Amino acid sequence: MPSVSVLSSHACHLGEGPSWHPGRAKAFWFDILDRKLLEMGLDDAAPQIHALPFHATVAARVDDDRHLIASDAGLHLRSIDGGELNELRSFWDERPGTRSNDGAVHPAGALWISTMSWRFEPGFGRIWWYRAGELRLIVDGLTIPNSIAFSPDGRTAYFSDTTEHVIYRISTDPVTGLPSGDRQIFSRVSGGGPDGATVDAEGVLWNARWGGYAVDAYDPDGRLVDSIALPARQVSCPAFVGPKLDRLLVTSAFEGYDAEKRAAEPEAGLTYVVDGPFRGVPPPAVLVG
Repeated sequence: MPSVSVLSSHACHLGEGPSWHPGRAKAFWFDILDRKLLEMGLDDAAPQIHALPFHATVAARVDDDRHLIASDAGLHLRSIDGGELNELRSFWDERPGTRSNDGAVHPAGALWISTMSWRFEPGFGRIWWYRAGELRLIVDGLTIPNSIAFSPDGRTAYFSDTTEHVIYRISTDPVTGLPSGDRQIFSRVSGGGPDGATVDAEGVLWNARWGGYAVDAYDPDGRLVDSIALPARQVSCPAFVGPKLDRLLVTSAFEGYDAEKRAAEPEAGLTYVVDGPFRGVPPPAVLVG
């Protein structure tokens, strides 16, 4: 039976983008709206909190010393030790009022990264493919693109449009990470919207249900096979963490809450860890060229 506990009691305005760095034995995640990067070992008492000059959403491992950070200011290499930032590419979505959102690294070393409107405008959501300096638009016409994750063999990608309450799957080339087919409906989500996701070693997709107090598990055929309740309503993204990748870190948010609502739900924005009978796959490094 999975057990849920609080990993970090630092309340994030919009906690998102968790990842595990095996070389550092540290978890990283963002508070997007407050422009912070959080860094924490699983036995630490509290996270280190790093201020950022932009709204960042994804930290993809490059090597033991660097992350590739995706944000509304573009792609930057960040030194994990010193925090220095070096721009690789300015922000790539030319439409005004857009920012980066969800993302994950394909086993081939390609970063899939989504963009969306700050005002949640329909049709402004896109997903892009980045690898070794090359950037391509691969999915268009969404609103809030989320749930980017990949099967362990690299042959299937998942993504969602949170406002549609639908998770999609699409075939991918395991060598390049590029789409090789058309999107198909993987599963429909009720009782909240699909947010961030990750896939375990058995090919099960674990998806945060925004507005639903839960992380849900779907088998490779799209059947709901498990649901883990969490104290926070706005659950945002899971990631497998720990030396054995057998713990599930889950971020949450108090975005949109006034003082009264925050007082009524003090669990909102905390970062949780779930212990259960599952195991993730080692996070691939992104190729930056």
